[in-house]
Amino acid sequence: MITEITLFKHNEPLCKHTSFRVGGPADFYICPDKENFVEQAVFTLKTAQNEKIALFTLGGGANVLAADSGFRGIVLDTTAFSGCRILETKNGVELACFAGTKSDDAAEFALENSFGNIEFLAGLPGTIGGAVWMNARCYESSVSDFLGDVLIINEEFKTETIEFKANDYAYKKSPYQTRPVLILEARFRVKKENRLIIEQKMREYRADREAKGHFSWPSAGSVFKNNHDFGKPTGKIIEALGLRGTQIGGARIADWHGNFIINTGNASASDIHSLISLITIEAKKKLGITLEPEIIFLGND
Repeated sequence: MITEITLFKHNEPLCKHTSFRVGGPADFYICPDKENFVEQAVFTLKTAQNEKIALFTLGGGANVLAADSGFRGIVLDTTAFSGCRILETKNGVELACFAGTKSDDAAEFALENSFGNIEFLAGLPGTIGGAVWMNARCYESSVSDFLGDVLIINEEFKTETIEFKANDYAYKKSPYQTRPVLILEARFRVKKENRLIIEQKMREYRADREAKGHFSWPSAGSVFKNNHDFGKPTGKIIEALGLRGTQIGGARIADWHGNFIINTGNASASDIHSLISLITIEAKKKLGITLEPEIIFLGND
């Protein structure tokens, strides 16, 4: 396997690749270059299946809690497979973005070409592949609101174009969460708009994220999904439980936002996991509700 992959690392610390800045080593860390990405990704996926090795696809690492013990398997890094281009289709103009493209870069590319619809991605950490997989939502917009076709490597290790179907998506749900496939590229429906209006929206979104402390400390943004049945945002629920500011080890529930857990500098994944468990238990015990994490747990401690 090592001789077949351009960029290969053994025992690579996952803390270097997640926004929480925690996580032990991955047994194998594979970073295909852009030119050979599809070929090397297919080889990696086949190897993992044939050798019965666990595999995890990682983009920006913005929604991932990697275990202190690391990951016993292969981590496939998509970040070199980045870039955007404009497509003229029978349905109008589309913006095609490779999976490893930073969400913020995609929004910036759209701005440079005066295309609206995806400005809500401005300042969003992570990559397009992760945003599609999660059906990321912010500022009253979801990825699926503007998503077109998606190119994947399917279960047979072939490239396949998946036609967008609205019924396949829901709040922070996508069809790719239940399929062992690799997202390669996503196309977004965009439209020409006044550049100054787009730029103003993006400036407001980035400023709002900064004001909410998204970039003050290492974190994964919102830890739990919102559930409208609960009557208020999850952050407000956690604050009502009196948990804001609670700290375990180096992890702390942010003083300014109940649904943020931050790494104050020396947190372990175990510290963060303990806070998540505490919040979950308290919400169930005191309010009778079950909070659903939106972050992904990588590895087991």
